[in-house]
Amino acid sequence: MLVKTWLSGHLSSPPALPRMRLGPEGNPDNPLMLQFFTWDTLNPSGMSLWKHLECEIPHLAAMGFTQVWIPPPNKAAQPEGRGYDAYDLWDLGEFDQKGKLAHAIQFEGAIKTRWGTRDELLQACRMATAHGIDIIIDAVLNVVHKLGADRLEKLDAVPVDPQNRLKNAGPVREIDGWTAFDFKGRGNKYSSFQWTKHHFTGLDWDHRTRTQAVYKIADKGRKGWSKYVAKELGNYDYLLGVDIDHRHPEVQKDLLTWGVWILETTGAVGFRLDAIKHFDRRFLFHFITHVRRQSEKPRMFSVSEYWSADLKLIMPYIKAFRGETAFFDVPLHNNFHVASRNHSQYDLRTILNNTIVKARPNDAVTFVDNHEGTNSTVIGQSLESWVDTNFKIQAYSLILLRPNGHPCVFYGDLYPNDEGYNAEISRDLKLLIEARKKFAYGLCYDYFKDPKCIGFVRTGDSLHPGCVVLLSNKEDPTGSFTHTVRMFVGREHARSVFRAFLSPQDSINIDANGWGEFACPSNRVQVWVRA
Repeated sequence: MLVKTWLSGHLSSPPALPRMRLGPEGNPDNPLMLQFFTWDTLNPSGMSLWKHLECEIPHLAAMGFTQVWIPPPNKAAQPEGRGYDAYDLWDLGEFDQKGKLAHAIQFEGAIKTRWGTRDELLQACRMATAHGIDIIIDAVLNVVHKLGADRLEKLDAVPVDPQNRLKNAGPVREIDGWTAFDFKGRGNKYSSFQWTKHHFTGLDWDHRTRTQAVYKIADKGRKGWSKYVAKELGNYDYLLGVDIDHRHPEVQKDLLTWGVWILETTGAVGFRLDAIKHFDRRFLFHFITHVRRQSEKPRMFSVSEYWSADLKLIMPYIKAFRGETAFFDVPLHNNFHVASRNHSQYDLRTILNNTIVKARPNDAVTFVDNHEGTNSTVIGQSLESWVDTNFKIQAYSLILLRPNGHPCVFYGDLYPNDEGYNAEISRDLKLLIEARKKFAYGLCYDYFKDPKCIGFVRTGDSLHPGCVVLLSNKEDPTGSFTHTVRMFVGREHARSVFRAFLSPQDSINIDANGWGEFACPSNRVQVWVRA
């Protein structure tokens, strides 16, 4: 009933992407985002990720990228933490701060983050701005995202059923929790706020009895879990670590101030919002609108991660946020995963079914894979939905060359790394990125007739020619089978020649009426452009 009440009046909403900045103003080319990290990204040469980004910016701009999504830049609980184990949002690699894990494991002082120093980050951001690339900050404001407390505190707590957080699993008892954050390394610079038990709703460790469980903080006057979160496990406010209470006014003030500060400090133009199903959505809505207003960035970019393959669970969030944030199209990613596992048994005509990009095309940030797929430690994330190499380029052709959604390329598919890199995939992906920049414009006409081979035609616009795209999932051990699909490219192309962009030696003739017999090898992608 509470969800229905909150959603009341918001069953229709404006689309998000048209009102947001997807790249520098005035750029006539297609916008494109790059996620510039994997879960385990570390340069073997010793170069920090921020220095690596600075070096790559000119090349990325030339390729056609208009946005770079960077990992959480804040100090983590561990020296090698990715930032999702957030210790101090205000420390970008500037202060010597130890941090502790919740189980009191001490770490040596560390100034830089896993990704580098504050100065290196800001230099990379300046380089991006100079080359027409917008920086998108990964904002970690919730769930496991307060770790490494400096002191224990005594607090009353009640264990709850891990499978139903609304059901108590025992009586209230006093425990010792890692909930006090003093930030002695930073002091009061940038923020004087210090976190205590009053700012959290739950935790997973009683240090007094060395017991791990899901504890709801039950001190006098506490409100319990937020009601405005996903309903998985009864209530999904809590995931692990210590859970932030976004209803607390001191918490709200600090996070709202940080949101404006991080954009001003880095020159970034928007956020990727992590794990919003565990987040009090009323505050998240307030955070987005407040920062957009206070930073004087009315077209501030915002994309949220609600990790579910079920479109029905995501749609209420899309409608309720009223165009203030786009959403990662996890259902589409899941379709890609299923297609890669089922090979030729998968009916390609259904590849867009039950996806955000089909239901709400201007709210969808489309992707093939991301850092979650390489991280076996993240509970409930996409390790099981990694898109196999046999379908990865087909998937990329669908997000890069079709008109709907805003695509995001994954660093792990583009750059050499130890987490799933394939040189052939990288080579073909670069060609598809080039085709997106040069050819994939105008109206789109689909030829979704064969369950093993689908195609579409982009008509082009006044500044860019169009293209023809075919993709196949047919298994052919001999490698000799070729699909052919008759497609109309327009009378303006009558008697012209089209060449295969991924294999330039191939060409076809368009007939006098603007039709051509376009070919695609089995289990491959082909892009055809006018010669």
